[in-house]
Amino acid sequence: MANMKKIDLRSDTVTRPSNEMRQIMATADVGDDVYGEDPSINELEERAAELLNKEAALFLPSGTMANQVALLTHTVPGQEVVLGDESHIFYYEVGGLARLGSLQARTVSDENGYLEPAAVEHAIRGENIHYPETGLICMENTHNRRGGISYGTDRVEPIAELAKSKGIPLHLDGARLFNAAYQEDVDPGDLVAGFDSVMFCLSKGLGAPVGSMLAGSEEFIKSARKNRKLLGGGMRQAGIIAAAGLYALENRNVLKADHEQAEELAEIIEGFKTDKLEVFRQSTNFVMLACNNQGGAELISQKLNDAGILTNQFSDRLIRLVTHQDLTEGDLQVFAERMEEIIAGL
Repeated sequence: MANMKKIDLRSDTVTRPSNEMRQIMATADVGDDVYGEDPSINELEERAAELLNKEAALFLPSGTMANQVALLTHTVPGQEVVLGDESHIFYYEVGGLARLGSLQARTVSDENGYLEPAAVEHAIRGENIHYPETGLICMENTHNRRGGISYGTDRVEPIAELAKSKGIPLHLDGARLFNAAYQEDVDPGDLVAGFDSVMFCLSKGLGAPVGSMLAGSEEFIKSARKNRKLLGGGMRQAGIIAAAGLYALENRNVLKADHEQAEELAEIIEGFKTDKLEVFRQSTNFVMLACNNQGGAELISQKLNDAGILTNQFSDRLIRLVTHQDLTEGDLQVFAERMEEIIAGL
């Protein structure tokens, strides 16, 4: 068992830099970024802004910090943020909007992976001495906890128009934005045109070891840069990791293979035709498996782990698989063989 090859499907964050990426990092031109003197970071920020058709961009250590910087920059303490009830900002960022920004969350259902305009409009506070002011609306694309669901501009435009009419900024947690753009067959700049700010991760499907980008207007990024410093995100010769981000952006076509492998994983599961397990949802590079017995996800997750297949248990019934560029065709074949044995023993 100790020598068994591990197949890691927990997340697309588990990728390791390729030899070519490591070489580019090793030879990166660097400087002190707090002084604005790191040429690799400056190039990465310019490239990110260009891809998203925004005026400027900022390099940050993580997606969580980028989201929190966006919240701090858009709002003032005491305001309310409208966002999905299963969104990453609400679910996975340690209550940062309350602890760091003194903000209140007003959640609406994102069961379908996106926000419905009517629900958002209902959540926006009216003028009343008892109410906090709505300071920001946040969306997520692709949606992590909803199984990698993506959506196109048709889902964004009504909410963008609503936000604009109310004078409320709109932020996108686009951790896997380029997966969404590929899935929806739309230019990423067009997909985010309605947003005042956009975050995307370099360290997920794009395959860089660390880093995320925040983009918006020049004025917004100027303020965001100061908030990044406030949170300890000012970096020095970080061009070494920015170079990996540049490489990842220029080689983002790898996402096509990730989506195809997710489809193949779903087909493998469906091919077993078992009543114990089924594909609940497959979207972008995510496959959500539904276990039809109460507590079945824990049992099957343990069996998968024992068989060298690492996954994420999402609930007592759901298991998440995520494909990424370190996954090979041979890994899929091994997955099929081990999965067949597990299902036969259930």
